[in-house]
Amino acid sequence: MQQVRIMALGGLDEDGKNMYLVEIDNDIFIVDAGLKYPSESEQLGIEYIIPDFAYLIENKKRIKAIFITHGHDDVMAALPHLLKDVDIAVYASALTAKILENEFKKHKIKKFVNIVKRTDTVKIGKHIIHTFPVMQSIADGFGVSFETEHGQIIYTSEYIVDYDFLNDAFAMDINTFSEMGKNNVLCLMSESVGAQREGYTAPRHRITSKIEPYFETCENRIIMTLYKQNLFRIIEVIELAKRYHKRVFFYDDDHVKLLDNVEKLGYYSIPKDLIIRKISDFDNAMEDVVVVVSGSGNQVFKLMNRIATREDRLIELRSSDTVIISSPVVPGTEKEASNMENDLFKEGVNVIKINAKEILSMHASIEDLKMMLFLLKPKYYLPVKGEYAYLVANANIATSMGYRPDRIIILDNGQFATFEDGRLVSTRDQIKLVDTLIDGNDRLDVQGMVLKDRETLSTEGVIICGVFLNFKTKEVIGGPDVQSRGVIYLKDADYIINEIGNILISTINDAVKEKRYDNMQIRMEAKEKITRYVLKETGKRPMILPAIVEINIEG
Repeated sequence: MQQVRIMALGGLDEDGKNMYLVEIDNDIFIVDAGLKYPSESEQLGIEYIIPDFAYLIENKKRIKAIFITHGHDDVMAALPHLLKDVDIAVYASALTAKILENEFKKHKIKKFVNIVKRTDTVKIGKHIIHTFPVMQSIADGFGVSFETEHGQIIYTSEYIVDYDFLNDAFAMDINTFSEMGKNNVLCLMSESVGAQREGYTAPRHRITSKIEPYFETCENRIIMTLYKQNLFRIIEVIELAKRYHKRVFFYDDDHVKLLDNVEKLGYYSIPKDLIIRKISDFDNAMEDVVVVVSGSGNQVFKLMNRIATREDRLIELRSSDTVIISSPVVPGTEKEASNMENDLFKEGVNVIKINAKEILSMHASIEDLKMMLFLLKPKYYLPVKGEYAYLVANANIATSMGYRPDRIIILDNGQFATFEDGRLVSTRDQIKLVDTLIDGNDRLDVQGMVLKDRETLSTEGVIICGVFLNFKTKEVIGGPDVQSRGVIYLKDADYIINEIGNILISTINDAVKEKRYDNMQIRMEAKEKITRYVLKETGKRPMILPAIVEINIEG
């Protein structure tokens, strides 16, 4: 009897951090390993958040492979961190492999990527895995299908249905899904980000019609914000630049590298002199040029804000500039986007903001999701990728198509859906997950203690209280010295400062008399007493840091 289990380490009830596990008997397959950007309330020095890998580290001998479905941060950017803990065979398409290899270099990881075609069949051990093409905002995207004894487990990745874009590196094939649907689909895992949007996403994902009038009438410089990994939108901009005889300058070198890889793979051809490839060839006085300011997550807004506040070394805004904001606000970027927009208006430039309700992100809307359900005819439907409201909306789409509630599965991260003999038998098993917070290029902590300390420091302040003791006698020979930051104004609260010092000294003296002195234990005891006292006097709970320094005095 074959057992199949499906579980997410991220991507459910959240936007980003996508990571899904398909366990067939004793073998584990991973699909995607992404990050998410922290919300405004979570910032406090956190650069991004990745899944908790503890379960994978514990079961690393059972892991057979990881498939990265496309080159977006929310599905691939956590992979370097995972590979530092677990050596896994990595499978990706050609363009995604190029992007991953660049990320591996940044993290000083030596890793070979197994390249698969968008339509391919891979045998790993006794298991057969198929890839199939889907259309999304970056080329070379695919979904994954795992064969089991009782039917396929299919993960769609993100997708839209668009019949008008014929570039093979982007296009999806409806016939492929029709054929897959004839071969018994046990469970379909389909994205939910656009599950509340009516109709099809196409053609509302295109920005050409919205921005072409500015290319046609603007004789001066155009500056655009774009997400770095939205290749579909980049190509739209390049096509417009070609049509209106404007050159393009990409502020980000990584953008140029991405386009170089796209050209090398034969996915898209760019006229030789259209792009200004070197910073040395760019002149801020140029007029007939499109400057693309790009980045991932909130980076694009921070960079554009730096330009707006005249802090950038390369670009200085002029009143004749037209700035087109074509990077929609995503969760975690609201504050930076607002600051950028505000500072742009202060500079007096012509600001054009693309309405995110008119130009849709390239995720499946209601009719796209219905079509996938209709073609694949899964026995069970498992909404993935999105906040809880979107998962429910996706589930309701299945209900509207005749699926009974017992055939629709909504999970939490860490919760297993277990199938035996081709039917769902349990969703009871669950593991506890804790987000891993990344500060800079390395792991910060998975328990959130550093973040909690930062929250306390930012809202309640800190009090540091230190004394010097004779190492042998435990007699106080210096101090107490009390420093307060962000809690109380010292000149108006001398009595509080004095009492904090007295509490520390009396705690030490009492412990010495009772012959129970231990440096760490006494610091914890003093911290608790000082915390209660400060709360009573000020109503605040600052971070309390007692310091007891013991000095060995000879003679």
